[in-house]
Amino acid sequence: MNSACVLVSGGIESSVLVNDALGRYDQVTPVYIKNYLRWEDTEIFCLKNFLRCLKQQNLKPLVILDLTMRDLYESHWSITGIKIPTGKSTDDSVYLPGRNIAFLSKTAVYASMKGISVIEIGVLKGNPFPDSTPKFFKKMSGLLSMGLNNKIEVRAPFQKMRKEDVIAYARKLPLEFTFSCLNPKGYEHCGECNKCVERKKAFFAAGVFDKTKYKKAGI
Repeated sequence: MNSACVLVSGGIESSVLVNDALGRYDQVTPVYIKNYLRWEDTEIFCLKNFLRCLKQQNLKPLVILDLTMRDLYESHWSITGIKIPTGKSTDDSVYLPGRNIAFLSKTAVYASMKGISVIEIGVLKGNPFPDSTPKFFKKMSGLLSMGLNNKIEVRAPFQKMRKEDVIAYARKLPLEFTFSCLNPKGYEHCGECNKCVERKKAFFAAGVFDKTKYKKAGI
């Protein structure tokens, strides 16, 4: 069967990627890797709401896999909530070391055990991090295939698109149920962190009305 796992975080690009994959595969399994970071409970809540809206028969139930990073990130803002990157911070400030390596490794083991050979990830154009490049995904595909003795292909279908391109492409989807915040206030976006500001700017650039609930409006 033509099937794939899609790595989901609850963000715009990975959520839209699930919907996009439903038109290309007989079965799509969304996979969330739980690192036990401070925003994950809200992220999972929003992700489940978004997936309920898709209502397609080839969408398999959400799979949540545990892979704690708390022992590695113990003094990091993603755990402590101290000095969370603001809208004025650079992209480097939101980098979580080795995250895609960990995500893909864990998902590949799951996929191999289920007889699935494709993993899709929602990386966008301009992503500056070393574990998000076409070269990295190609080499990672080879290493995972060799290590598991099963073909594993890592694909990034949105790698030539910007966030605003994805928003414009998916404007008919319930994007208000996606989640991008580093410092959630209950089940709402804070409106001030690096990711919230990036989200607001992308909706504006796409010319799409942003239905997201922010604690602080404006950019």
